[in-house]
Amino acid sequence: MDLSLLRTFVTVHRAGSFTRAAALLGLSQPAVTAQIRTLERQVGRPLFLRQARGVVPTTVGDELAHKVAPHLDALLEITEARFDDRSAPRTLHLAGPPEFLAQRVLPALTPLTAQGLAVRTVFGGSDELFAGMSAGHHDLAVTASRPRGRLLTATALCDEEHVLVGAPRWAARLGGPAALRMRGAPALTGLPVVDVHESLPFVSQYWSAVFDAPPTAPATVVVPDLRAVLGCVAAGAGLGVLPRYLCADALDAGRVLALLDPPVPPLRTYFLVVRTGALALPHLARAHEWLLRAAVDW
Repeated sequence: MDLSLLRTFVTVHRAGSFTRAAALLGLSQPAVTAQIRTLERQVGRPLFLRQARGVVPTTVGDELAHKVAPHLDALLEITEARFDDRSAPRTLHLAGPPEFLAQRVLPALTPLTAQGLAVRTVFGGSDELFAGMSAGHHDLAVTASRPRGRLLTATALCDEEHVLVGAPRWAARLGGPAALRMRGAPALTGLPVVDVHESLPFVSQYWSAVFDAPPTAPATVVVPDLRAVLGCVAAGAGLGVLPRYLCADALDAGRVLALLDPPVPPLRTYFLVVRTGALALPHLARAHEWLLRAAVDW
């Protein structure tokens, strides 16, 4: 049985779509369809049931995938196991939110780049990154939500704590964390806020988790970068909700102050996302493992 047919079959089985499998394999969709039909003729049974939005494996297809996928992955690992060979550098196509990649992920990967790993980075939100992963544009993505379906596999990386912060003059006006804790959301009514989008994703999530109420003021400044949000908050443009790792230095320096210390602060979980089966590639598996280890200290 032709190994290329089995590789195409396993890719379709994992992707759940001829179109997505074709993108991952660098083939046309008709070529993938033809290879699957050839394999079905050899097996003598249908391997997939065609549906409006992809394919689902038959019982025979599931059984075949269970038998052959581990062996194909092992063969791929053998053929790709040259990561430590300086004459054969590998490139990691990485995607994620700009602030988290800049502050956490890229510095953590520096030891691997010193060993020959090249990194190419794209910034974006979760939905955009999932589409790019499915199309084969990225090897590894950091996202704030789990992907659905079998094409992508997500591993929890770390949690980030969100902090309500403001310039010292706003903290003085509110009377400190104890006063704000007593008065709750009404104490913040009408106060300007800074966020990354008109929908106020960070502010709304914090208000909902801590005050069980929506925010009552529109954003004074909307800027799609949390580092710029921090700069605006420190300058006094309004209140903001930021990841603690991002504003820790500003808090230590007194440029911004934490306005509240809730017993259970809001958290957001980051995930490492790869295409299912892609960790058979040694350079990708190494970067994946390296980041999981680094995240223990985040």
